[in-house]
Amino acid sequence: MKRYYFIVGEASGDLHAAKLIKELSALDTDATFQGFGGERMQKEGLELTKHYQEMAFMGFWEVLMNLSAIRKNFKQAKKELLEYKPDVLVLVDYPGFNMRMATFAKKHNIKVVYYITPQVWAWKESRVKKLKRDVDLLLPILPFERAFFAKHGIDVSYVGHPLLDAFKDLDSRNIESEKPIIAILPGSRKQEIATSLP
Repeated sequence: MKRYYFIVGEASGDLHAAKLIKELSALDTDATFQGFGGERMQKEGLELTKHYQEMAFMGFWEVLMNLSAIRKNFKQAKKELLEYKPDVLVLVDYPGFNMRMATFAKKHNIKVVYYITPQVWAWKESRVKKLKRDVDLLLPILPFERAFFAKHGIDVSYVGHPLLDAFKDLDSRNIESEKPIIAILPGSRKQEIATSLP
């Protein structure tokens, strides 16, 4: 029986981690799941200890105004990790928080898997050294990320973009394939949507 501790900090992470929990449960019916997430993960069997809505701070001022809450979230996650003693810590996106948790877990000999990896190739490439030091396996969703992380000597397994699953049944949606399809993707956070849409 494997024990997995998840940390998700936003709605998209909840969606994708829920699918991962579902797959892990199918492979190991005795597996247990605990951690920070949302309703979708909880529905798949996660013992929810903190909802991502209590963690979704965006922008400099919002983070500054919520430093106390962020510190409490770190403290809670660290305490739960040590008490739950998972076989694997699964981090999903949310790099500002999760990269620090990877460092903490590694110091306590907890295996770390990072799903939907930080985009270190786009900004703060120096963080790749921390990923190499603190993460046992990266599961990127963009094809070119595999080669990028592999060249830095990091164990990596490209898993594909989870949104592609949503398009597999396009024919069953009565969409005319000859016409262009336009997607509006404003973001998964309420703050992003509020600032992106008119």
